[in-house]
Amino acid sequence: MALELRQQLKLTQQLVMTPQLQQAIKLLQLSRVELLETVQQELLENPFLEESSLADDASAGEQHEESRESVKEDVYDKELAKDADWEDYLGEFASTPRLSQSREFELAEEISPLEARYAAKPTLDGHLLWQLRLSSLTEEQKGIGEVIIGNLSSAGYLQASIEEVAEMANVAPEEVLPVLEKVQMFDPVGVAARDARECLMVQIKSLNYARDPILVELVESHLEDLEAKRYKPLLRKFKLDMEELKEYLDIIQSLDPLPGASFGGGEPTYVSPDVFVYKMGDEFVILLNDDGLPQLQLSAMSQMNIGNSEQEKDYCAEKIRSASWLIKSLYQRQRTLYKVMESIVRHQQPFFEDGVTKLAPLILKDIADDISMHESTVSRITTNKYVATPHGIFELKFFFNSGLELDDGSQVGSESVKALIKKFISEEDTRSPLSDERIGEMLKERLKVNIARRTVAKYRTALDIPSSSRRKEHF
Repeated sequence: MALELRQQLKLTQQLVMTPQLQQAIKLLQLSRVELLETVQQELLENPFLEESSLADDASAGEQHEESRESVKEDVYDKELAKDADWEDYLGEFASTPRLSQSREFELAEEISPLEARYAAKPTLDGHLLWQLRLSSLTEEQKGIGEVIIGNLSSAGYLQASIEEVAEMANVAPEEVLPVLEKVQMFDPVGVAARDARECLMVQIKSLNYARDPILVELVESHLEDLEAKRYKPLLRKFKLDMEELKEYLDIIQSLDPLPGASFGGGEPTYVSPDVFVYKMGDEFVILLNDDGLPQLQLSAMSQMNIGNSEQEKDYCAEKIRSASWLIKSLYQRQRTLYKVMESIVRHQQPFFEDGVTKLAPLILKDIADDISMHESTVSRITTNKYVATPHGIFELKFFFNSGLELDDGSQVGSESVKALIKKFISEEDTRSPLSDERIGEMLKERLKVNIARRTVAKYRTALDIPSSSRRKEHF
C-alpha cells in the first residue's frame, strides 16, 4: 500500500473558552452580594480599573470618555474578538428604558418598602426541585422525583418506602429506584438516602472512593464499631495499624450524615432585589437595581506607556484587557438579566396582574427559545437573583414550575395549585380540618381539573403542611 502526504483545508467553527469568558460566565450566576465582593476585589488588585466619579467636570468627563471609548474599541475589537464571540454565549439584547435616578428610587420605594424586602431562605425541597427541573429525566420520572422530594425529612432522609413512593406516584416500584439514585446525586450529595449507611455510601461513590473495599465495608458494616471506638477488632480484621485506620476515619468524618440540615425552613431573611417590576398604566416596567454597584471605567494610566521591560509591558497589557473585559462582562450580565426578566414578565403576565394563583407552567427552554439564548445561560442568570413584584419578592427560579392539564386542554402551574391548597387550609375550620380528598374536590371546582388525593398530599407535604389529623391535634 502506497503512503503519501497531502494537504487538506478544513473549515470548522468552535467556541474558545478563554479565562476571560469563564470569568464572564461565572459573573452570571453570582448573587448580588457576591458580585459586589468580586468587583471590589478587582478594584483593589487592578491598577488600571477605577470607579467613575460623578464629581468630574463636564470637559474632563468628555475627554476621559473619549479615551475610554478608544481603549474599549482597541481592546474589544482587536483583542477580545480573537478569543471568541460574546454573543455566541449571550445573544443580542433589547434596549433598557431609562428613568431619572430620583424617579428610579421613588418607584423602587413604592414597590418595595424596607419592611417588605425579605424572602424565604432557600429550602431543601426548593433547591432539589430546581435541580429536578433541570435534569434530563422524563416527565414521568420528574413526577416520581417530586414525590421523593416531598417526602424528605428536614435532615434530608427519605421518610417513605419505595412501595409508598410508587403508590403516591402511581407507578410500579421498579420505576422508583432509578429516580431515587438520580436524586441522591443532586446537591447536597446523599440527600434522599434511607439511612446513614446509604447516605455515606452515595457520597463515597461520588468521590470515587468506592474502589477501596476496606472503606466500603467500614461504612456498610462497622459504623456502630467506629462510633463506639471499638478499633481493635477492626485492626485485626483488616490487618491495619492505627495510623492507617485513622486515615479511613478522616475520610468518613469528612462526609455529611445530615445533608439537608444546612438548609433553612423557609423563615424570612432580608434581601436586596436585583430587579424591580412595577406597573405603569397598562404595562409592566422592569428596573434593574444598580444601587451600590460601582460604575467602572479604565483609569487614565491605561493611556500611558508604562513599563520598561517586555515582562512589565505584558503585565500592563494583561491588566488592561482584564479590566476591559470585566467592564463589558458586568454590562452584559445586567443586559442578560434584563432580557430574561422581560421574557419572564411576558410569559407570566397573569401572575404580575393577579398573584401566585395565576402562575403559569414555565420551563427554562421556554425562556431560552424566546430570547435566543442557551438554557444554561438562563439557568445561571436566574440563580441567586431576586425580583420585587407588586405581590412580593421572589427568587427568579420561582417562576419556573411544571404544569397540570386542565379539562379544557389548557394548563395551570403547580405553584398556583400549591398556593390554592395553602389558601384553602389557611381558611379551614381548625376544629374540622380539610382532608386531602376534600381539597381535591375544591380544586376541581375552582380549576376544573381532576387532581388525585395523592397529588394533593404530595403538594401539601412539599408545603410542609401536616395532614388533617395532625392539624386537628395541633389546634
